[in-house]
Amino acid sequence: MTTMQSTPTTTKTIFVVDDDIDVLEQLVLALKPDGYRVLQAQSASEAEDMILATRPDLAIVDLMLEEKDSGLVLCNSIKRIYGDLPVIIISNITPTTGMDLAPRTPEERSWIKADLVLNKPVVPEHLRGEVRRLMNRGQVQPASAHA
Repeated sequence: MTTMQSTPTTTKTIFVVDDDIDVLEQLVLALKPDGYRVLQAQSASEAEDMILATRPDLAIVDLMLEEKDSGLVLCNSIKRIYGDLPVIIISNITPTTGMDLAPRTPEERSWIKADLVLNKPVVPEHLRGEVRRLMNRGQVQPASAHA
């Protein structure tokens, strides 16, 4: 008797966008062990086409792609198409310039639509925890996960 292994139908898809191939690879290496399907793009224009073709469960977007604000524009586009899709913006602007991108006022939240802003270099364990938190928000958790 042969037992067939089934592929989980609940595999979550994460979309990562960064113009630095090394950062893309680091993100993939950080996320794949948790069983996520990870799709990659190296530009905002490539990402826009892919986002329309495949609705991810979460997106991670670099702030600076083709233009200085391409990541913010892409994030806003994603939120316009899929309002409930969690988006994380990653950037090295805070460590480099000291400027903090985390939106604190209603005005800042009106143009920074990201659910979270993380500084580069991204710590894999922190990223994985934030991804789990964002993907599980709004879901009712069972009383016992091991029941």
